[in-house]
Amino acid sequence: MKRFGLIIVGDEILSGKRQDKHLSKVIELLTARGLSLSWAQYIGDDRAALTAVLERSFRQHDVVFSTGGIGATPDDHTRQAAAAALGRELVLHPEAEGFIRQRMIDANQGSPDTPEGRQRLRMAEFPAGAAIIPNPYNRIAGFSVGEHYFVPGFPVMAWPMLEWVLDSCYAELFHHTPQGERAMLVFETAESTLTPLMERVEAAHPDMKVFSLPSVGEGGSGKRSRRHIELGVKGPADLLPAAWAALRQGVAELGSEVDEEV
Repeated sequence: MKRFGLIIVGDEILSGKRQDKHLSKVIELLTARGLSLSWAQYIGDDRAALTAVLERSFRQHDVVFSTGGIGATPDDHTRQAAAAALGRELVLHPEAEGFIRQRMIDANQGSPDTPEGRQRLRMAEFPAGAAIIPNPYNRIAGFSVGEHYFVPGFPVMAWPMLEWVLDSCYAELFHHTPQGERAMLVFETAESTLTPLMERVEAAHPDMKVFSLPSVGEGGSGKRSRRHIELGVKGPADLLPAAWAALRQGVAELGSEVDEEV
């Protein structure tokens, strides 16, 4: 299965001026299609830092979505960073240029040949060889290079564009391997005590992932107000029962108090 990653660009997110909505939405879009997000990273409007992030992600061969920073103001650096990471020039994409010119005509925004118009056309400058991602909101396209997909930071634009990418490019992966997850609450037991068991279960069931979410009971009610660990396994649904049985048996052998499955 392919790994999916997300890069969220913008000083406004890191400063708290705006709350990020992309992470939860991308998880929702992937989950609805039987896919999952492997990693996510926030990065500010720093061209050098963003270039370094993209250099690493291009080498990983993951499917990567990037939101934000593809405008044409001085604090937008994503197009330039992507080009630098690939060692390519920024070039005017003819189809994207046509969309912007038509948008200016439809919105009565003046001539594309004025200084303001030429500035708008810069939003059609992508790394050489890029393909466009259609924008149903205002027709100002995003772009893709390989399996990296760059869209605006505005959710009203970004989310339908990402849906288009998934449905157009990765439909063959949808619900390819049904996934499952089961977990229990284990009380008053240290993670260090459970770690050897987790390692044994993962070694015996290499396609499954064992996880633990510790809590000291803050904000909980009833049994969840006590110190506990949510301990579980997740992975291919057909392999889940055997891994779950091994985990339950191991916890029982430790003599830990366990609540019903969660």
